[in-house]
Amino acid sequence: MTTPGFKQNTLAAMLLCALASPVLAAPATTPANDPNKEEWIEMFNGKDLSNWSVKISGFELNDNAFNTFRVEDGIMKMRYDQYKEFNNHFGHIFYNGGPFSYYRIKVEYRFVGDQVKGGPAWAYRNNGIMYHTQDPKTMGINQDFPGSMEYQLLGGDGVNPRTTGNLCTPGTHVVYNGKFTEDHIINSSSDTFHGDQWVTAELLVHGSEKAEHFINGKKVLEYTDLQWDDRTPNSGGYIALQAESHPADFRRVSLLNLEGCMDKTAKNFKAYFVKNKQDACVY
Repeated sequence: MTTPGFKQNTLAAMLLCALASPVLAAPATTPANDPNKEEWIEMFNGKDLSNWSVKISGFELNDNAFNTFRVEDGIMKMRYDQYKEFNNHFGHIFYNGGPFSYYRIKVEYRFVGDQVKGGPAWAYRNNGIMYHTQDPKTMGINQDFPGSMEYQLLGGDGVNPRTTGNLCTPGTHVVYNGKFTEDHIINSSSDTFHGDQWVTAELLVHGSEKAEHFINGKKVLEYTDLQWDDRTPNSGGYIALQAESHPADFRRVSLLNLEGCMDKTAKNFKAYFVKNKQDACVY
C-alpha cells in the first residue's frame, strides 16, 4: 500500500538530487586551423635572454663578457659601459631555435649613444642580422664573425647619406643583378636614418635560392644563389644579432617560418608555406 505523500516526496527528492548533481562540461574542442593566419615566433620575449646564446670574440660560448647583452625595460640592449676598451671583442647573440631555411624575419632596432673606445671607424653605428650562419658551437674562441650572410644595419652620421639594409658576406658569396660577385658589401637603395630613431628591418629568404631586404616596408635589395666561399649552396642555418662596438637596442625580433606542411588535407596546413615539410603534417 502506498503511503500518503510518498509519490510527492519521491518526486521532490529526485528534483533535489538533480539540482545538486554537477553539470557536465561540454567536451573541449580544438580551434580550427586557419590556413591564412600567420604564426610568428617571437624570438625575443621582452623579459630575458633565455632563448639566446652569446658568443663574444676572445671568450667561450655563453660567456656574456662585460654584460654586453642585457634586457632592460623590455628592450634587448647591446652596451659597452663596462668596457675599458673594445679590443676587438666583436659579439653575436644567437637564437637557440633552428636551423632555419625558408622564413621571414622582422627586427625593430635603433642605434644609441657613443661608440666604445677603440671601436673601428667602420663599425660606427654598424651592426647586423646574421642569417644562414654556422652553428655557434663550431666558432673558434677568437673568431670575430660567424660564417654567414649579413643583413647589415647602419645608422646615419647626422650629415652624410648612409644606406641600411645592405648585404655583407663573411665567408659567403651571392649572385647580384644576374652576375656572381665576390664583393664583400652590396649597398641597398634605402633611405638614411640619422639619430636614435627606430627602424624596421625585414628579411625574406628562400633557402639558397634568393633573399630580399626591406626597410620600413620598402624593398631595398634582392640577390640570389646564396653560397659559401667554396661555392656550395648556403641553404640555411642559424640567426644572430651583431654587436660591433656601437650601442644598439632591439625591441622586436620575430620570425615566420615558411617551411611546413603543404598538404591541404592536414590539420596544420598553412597557405603561406613555400617549402613542404611532409613529416611535419598532422592528420
